[in-house]
Amino acid sequence: MRAMVLEKPGSRLRLIEKPDPVPGPGQVLVNVSACGVCRTDLHVVDGDLTEPKLPIIPGHEIVGTIGATGYGVDHFKPGDRIGIPWLGHTCGHCAFCESGAENLCDEPGFTGYQIDGGYAEMAVADARFCFPLPGEKSAAELAPLLCAGLIGYRSLVMAGAESKRLGIYGFGAAAHIVAQVARYQQREIYAFTSPGDAAAQQFAIDLGAVWAGDSDQAAPVELDAAIIFAPVGPLVPAALKAVRKGGIVVCGGIHMSAIPSFPYAILWGERVLRSVANLTRQDAIDFLALAPKVPVQTQVETFPLQQANAALQALRNGKLTGAAVLIP
Repeated sequence: MRAMVLEKPGSRLRLIEKPDPVPGPGQVLVNVSACGVCRTDLHVVDGDLTEPKLPIIPGHEIVGTIGATGYGVDHFKPGDRIGIPWLGHTCGHCAFCESGAENLCDEPGFTGYQIDGGYAEMAVADARFCFPLPGEKSAAELAPLLCAGLIGYRSLVMAGAESKRLGIYGFGAAAHIVAQVARYQQREIYAFTSPGDAAAQQFAIDLGAVWAGDSDQAAPVELDAAIIFAPVGPLVPAALKAVRKGGIVVCGGIHMSAIPSFPYAILWGERVLRSVANLTRQDAIDFLALAPKVPVQTQVETFPLQQANAALQALRNGKLTGAAVLIP
């Protein structure tokens, strides 16, 4: 099979031929139809995340069809269309796993980080951490749901069901999905983008935001909650200033630049600052059931597999509206 491989953090991915993988017990072999390009992939490639298996095939927003199943897999069969997300396996026995917080597992494995991912023609995955996908939408349209959608949905839940005025900082792949779910839930969306990014601001308005502006602007109203998707530490105090007393600020990314010191006064008033770490399988079950009801429409730009470096660069430079997706 062909695969785009990261051999050293900070280097370009290299297109190589690898032996076709073989599923072991409990695993499925998937013929990859599409794989989304996520900001987490960029953090792996750029070395911001420091514990990759090397060499590694990145990619964790995988849509494909099962080519073969390993021993013991009885809930999937060849030909089924499935999604493979970031959470690739957990230990199942630590205190977090036993309490239902498997996203905080002490010994996890992540797709495209410790487990070879979807920047390839084939991938192998633990069947317990894969999800059936409907057949109506294209693989490219579905791919961003597997991380941008799942992490965005978990972030939205963390923001509180009673939070009606919601700020979103960074309007990319996750935000454009979350905004649709939030509007379905009858929330008001206030979108904050990189200063001067008129295209992203118009994109937010088109998706139902009641206001869109630069991230260095004050919010036009007092917010109930804010979600930060941009990996920019100075947005944390900005968001805290924007939310009301008792408001919630959720950091939705796996990596962020250093957060500057800020006065206690903007946290005081029982404001809450929290992060979202990974996802649980229940998040995927809940979100994938909700998405068709909204219905969530993803905006994607497709790239051939061999142009993965160009897709990553477009994401790095903020040149995407929506999500990039690789097609093998």
